[in-house]
Amino acid sequence: MYFVLGLGVGTFGTLVGIGGGLILIPVFVLLLNFTPQNAVGTSLMVVFFNAISGSYAYIKQKKVFYDAGIRFALATIPGAFLGSYMAQYFTVSSFNLSFGILLIALALVMLIKPSSKAAIDFNKDTFTYNKTIGVVASAFVGFISSIMGIGGGIIHVPMMILVLGFPTHVATATSQFVLAISSGVGVASHFSLGNVLAVPAISIGLGAVVGAQIGARLARKTKSKVIITLLSVALFALGIRFIAGSF
Repeated sequence: MYFVLGLGVGTFGTLVGIGGGLILIPVFVLLLNFTPQNAVGTSLMVVFFNAISGSYAYIKQKKVFYDAGIRFALATIPGAFLGSYMAQYFTVSSFNLSFGILLIALALVMLIKPSSKAAIDFNKDTFTYNKTIGVVASAFVGFISSIMGIGGGIIHVPMMILVLGFPTHVATATSQFVLAISSGVGVASHFSLGNVLAVPAISIGLGAVVGAQIGARLARKTKSKVIITLLSVALFALGIRFIAGSF
């Protein structure tokens, strides 16, 4: 069961560049009754497995924009450490409410604003973007990734597309690369705090590794608009469910 769950999470998470955590957290908290701390730590370890596999696939496809990916990944490290320790203070209700509000806010941004049409003829050597905004946002992403256990893709992908003007598929691939580093740092912290449940994490993680390869291949044939719509609908629906569960 865990492996099949990981397969689905890895496929969808890599397809939209979010690491799969937004699926795992609801399953862990709402269905398996994990504590917020165990849900976050275990989910983030699966996100790490998924991101490593997805990054490898996207690197082979030469879609990762390293100039941004390396900068953003380094910027996430301090927040990833801090977030893992702050997660200890969550209660079930406060976690559900915070998580739900975050998801709905991101979903509305994705639905209201059109995707950027910049860089149709994307050239990694000449493409320019606001590095300051990207680095500052990435520092926040590292914190949210570790405290919520969902990976930073739900913020990074919209930010890169809507604010920095990245093509959708480049944003998705680069997000996976950043996730591989930031989630690894977060997992190390959560593991030291005893928040990672090894059996679910490894079982789901193995499925996510396989699913990530499937998701990366599907991304080749999926239109950018479809990816954005999938991400928006998933965020909004899960946000409503979490807010309802906080009362």
